[in-house]
Amino acid sequence: MSSWASAQQPLVAPTPPISSSEGTDPVGRRCRAVPAPPPLDRHGPARVVAICNQKGGVGKTTSAINLGAALAEYGRRVLLVDFDPQGALSVGLGVAAQHLDHTIYNLIMEQGVPVEAVLRPTSVPGMDLLPSNIDLSAAEVQLVTEVGRDQTLGRTLRPLLAHYDFILVDCQPSLGLLTINALACADGVLIPLECEFFSLRGMALLMDTIDKVRERLNPKLTITGILATMYDPRTLHAREVMARVVEAFGDTVFDAVISRTVRFPETTVAGEPITRWAPRSSGAQAYRALAREVIAR
Repeated sequence: MSSWASAQQPLVAPTPPISSSEGTDPVGRRCRAVPAPPPLDRHGPARVVAICNQKGGVGKTTSAINLGAALAEYGRRVLLVDFDPQGALSVGLGVAAQHLDHTIYNLIMEQGVPVEAVLRPTSVPGMDLLPSNIDLSAAEVQLVTEVGRDQTLGRTLRPLLAHYDFILVDCQPSLGLLTINALACADGVLIPLECEFFSLRGMALLMDTIDKVRERLNPKLTITGILATMYDPRTLHAREVMARVVEAFGDTVFDAVISRTVRFPETTVAGEPITRWAPRSSGAQAYRALAREVIAR
């Protein structure tokens, strides 16, 4: 079955979603219960969410994979776009992207490449992937001379919007032309933020970039939310950083918090989302809680 056809098949949730309950987050905010979303009568048009932070190693790719899988569990059709030349998203889903003949690079840079040649199904029913590899690094240089260079990804994704409910774009850890492309076509930005002091220092630059893209390229761009990642409740430092993030950004910060766990490195090796590799783990439940919040927002 082709990957395009897989997007049209009915979804089968691999694990019954776990409903949320009220409680408090790590800094004592009262977290509202977010019920499991109802099934959809129809799919599309997709909401495009750029998962973005210019700092590397903050959980962008992990969040893209596991949020996408959790959204698919709730009956949403999801497309993951690997827009990082490192291709970590593709590798994290078990795709040997370096051996592929066609990737997102060919789709955005070459005329006449059909989306079916690039689109791939994943192990998660209802979740597809546009893979990437090191070829994409050439696009940043080649796009400089193109007319409408910051709208290239948007033009590529436009025919796919009707087939999905969410398109999650995993951005590279920089604020270069590829990331600007993602922001220019996105409806919202999800910012994974490691609970570590140096992660906070880069937020001003990222927010300034988002503001400029909103003013000049994409007036509809909003911040979907800030996701605290790699949280370790045993350390005072992590608790203090979390408190400062909530103080600075308020309700923009998701109630869901992603804690450190050995399960995440295991899933990368397995090429599976945590919702399938360890479906009852705290990490899987945290990403299901995030999926409910993203749908509710």
